[in-house]
Parts: sequence; C-alpha cells; structure tokens
Amino acid sequence: MSQETKQVNDPLMGFWLTTPNFQFAEMLAVAGFRRLILDVEHGPFGHETLHNFIPACKGLGLEVFVKVLAPERSPIQTVLDFGADGVMIPHLQNLDHAREVCAYAKFPSTGDRSLAGGRAMRYRMPTDDWFEQTNQRIRCFAMIETAGALADAEGIAALPCVDGLFPGPTDLSVRRGRGMYKRTPDDWQDIESIAHACRNNGKALVLPAWSAEERRRGITELGASFVFSGLEMLEMGRLAHELATGLKNEATSFAMS
Repeated sequence: MSQETKQVNDPLMGFWLTTPNFQFAEMLAVAGFRRLILDVEHGPFGHETLHNFIPACKGLGLEVFVKVLAPERSPIQTVLDFGADGVMIPHLQNLDHAREVCAYAKFPSTGDRSLAGGRAMRYRMPTDDWFEQTNQRIRCFAMIETAGALADAEGIAALPCVDGLFPGPTDLSVRRGRGMYKRTPDDWQDIESIAHACRNNGKALVLPAWSAEERRRGITELGASFVFSGLEMLEMGRLAHELATGLKNEATSFAMS
C-alpha cells in the first residue's frame, strides 16, 4: 500500500472547520487530510455559502460532514441536498426525539427525508433503487451531548436511521455539572458508555479529539471509526499566540542588543 493510500484512509485525518475558508480547506487537502466537519451550528455558514462550499470541498477529494444548525427537518435535508456525505445532529434530548429527527436524514422506508431535484439526484430522475443506495451512502450521526441522550444512547444507536454516535464531550461535562471537559475519569466513563452502545449495535463511533490521548484512546481502546483531530479556531489561535510570543521575544532581544 502506498503512503498516499495510507494517508487517505487514515482515521486520524479529519479536521473541524468553523468558517467557510476555502483556501484553508485547500491547505488541509494538500496536507493529506481526508475529511472535514463544517460546524454550521456555531459558524457563519449561510445557505448560499453551503451550496457552493460543500461541492468545492468534495472537489478537493474531501469527505464533507455537517454539524447541522438545529435538530430539525430543513437544516438536515438542505445540507444533504447540497451534497454533504453525512450529518451530525446536535441537541437530541432522548430516544423519541432522536427517532423523529434522525429520520430526516434517510428516505422511506428507513426514514422520512423528502426528495429534492438537482445535485443530490445528479440532475436526473432516479431509479427506484437509488433511494436505498442513498440511504446506505449518506451517514447520520446522532450527537450525544445531553443527559437524556446519554441515558438513551443504546436505543438511539439501535435506530435504523442512525449510522453512528458522536459524543459532545464538553456539553456533556457542563450539563452533568462537571464544568469544562477535562478528560477526567467521569468524562471518559461517559464516552466509553457511548462507545459501548455503538459496539452493541454495530454502529460507528466518531469523536472530536484535540489531544494525542483522545486520539489514542478513541481509536485503539474505543474502536472509533475516525476522529476529527484539529479544530480551526484552536489551531489558528495557537498559531497567532506562538507568532506573537516569538515576535515579542525578538523585540526584547533587539532592545537588549
């Protein structure tokens, strides 16, 4: 297997974008990243931007997942109509809520997604088997970030319209009274219970993983299918801080010389 193939299939090579910066997406693709998650919930992604940005990123050879604006029909269907490879659905409250909302990502009889002409259909009328083929190809990840969803993780993972679970570690920690997510034993216990629900139901686990510890445990211990290893705002903030610190040190050395 070539180094390029290894890199393409690497489960670590995912990145979290919070702005529609196409040049940065190009840099990530050139560097060997395999997939992106677009944080529409917390980022400045309007409909027109997504309509253009999703296929542009896919044209770079990147898989594109979208953390949708809200757990509602329109935000889910729209990004799938625009060509996203899958959705991460936030703020699911419990099993009943997940059953209703996640169904919007799949066509009947698996779910309740409605049909839109255009890009999703490759600009032609689909055959009858296209609906099931699309259901198999498009992935729906239920985010587990509330106490209710955590308690119902097993049932949510068992839903036919759900392809996997995606923990929201910080929201879980805050909502369960622990404050900021700090990778404590309680934090890991929550994530491990989500991983267990995935294993029991043959579903995928996907994780945000900003540290080497999270990536190692996620892949080797919890069996994550892939992780998102970098967050745009954290990486840009780190770069700005390192550059500013270096420049301040340079200025100090100039003054002393």
